[in-house]
Amino acid sequence: MNEHARAARSRSQLVLLLPALIPVFLLSVVPLLRGVYLGFTDYTLGDPIGFNGIANYIRMAEDVFFWKSFQVGFVWTLIVTVGQVLLGLCLALLLSRKVRFNSWYSAIMLVPWAMPPIIRGIVWRQVYDPDAGILNGVLISAGIIDQQINWLSSFEYVIPAVIVAGIWGEIPKAAVFLLAGLQSIPKDLYEAVRVDGADRWREFRHITLPMLSPVLAAVVSLSFMWNFNTFGIVWVLTQGGPGGLTRLPMLAAYEEAFRYGYVGYAAAIGNVMVLVISVVLFGYLRVQLKESRV
Repeated sequence: MNEHARAARSRSQLVLLLPALIPVFLLSVVPLLRGVYLGFTDYTLGDPIGFNGIANYIRMAEDVFFWKSFQVGFVWTLIVTVGQVLLGLCLALLLSRKVRFNSWYSAIMLVPWAMPPIIRGIVWRQVYDPDAGILNGVLISAGIIDQQINWLSSFEYVIPAVIVAGIWGEIPKAAVFLLAGLQSIPKDLYEAVRVDGADRWREFRHITLPMLSPVLAAVVSLSFMWNFNTFGIVWVLTQGGPGGLTRLPMLAAYEEAFRYGYVGYAAAIGNVMVLVISVVLFGYLRVQLKESRV
């Protein structure tokens, strides 16, 4: 194929691609750019928009509640990400083995992922209900506790309770990606090390883990970004309480915009979140590019 034909083919492919890019531009890029712009304004609901430079970011640097929400967000993100990736890997390893009713187990595994975050939150509110919740009932019946616990209003238990709900809902997502990675590993490698007398642990350590590392890196990076942006399930469970203990950054931005009306300041918080996620994404892409060049 000559250069003229290649150029013509590239133009035709671009023409076909443009209609698909229009919704992406209108629904993703334009709102993102507007959000960036609003982060540099003093926009308050009901008032005209005025440019105020970096005033929102100066306020943010002095805002104790903002820093607390980011601390809570990082703790939440790290624990939930580690939990869902580790448990998702265990689940993927189990499902990768040939057992009876494997397809049924795979279908059941997807149930939490199929639920919208709001529905997951409603389900876990029922589980944690201090009067009629199944968790208190089981623990009291087993003699582990002797009185009902209000899991979502207790300063002692609310963070572990919300973290468990967050991990449960995202395990299937990690398991699906990791299961696909496991199924792409050549079986000949396992047969070769078994001939050398390797046990299951050595198989996992010397074959599964190295071969799965690119998928693991992708799952960890994506999970970190998704979890850092969590809103629905935590809002339904606690609305950021008690005492702001579960006020994640996305909840903080929502409250600033729709409870207090400070849309410009909320947009600035969103811009900082985009920056954090961009750093994580840049780090992941940089590692992937280095690996592809090796």
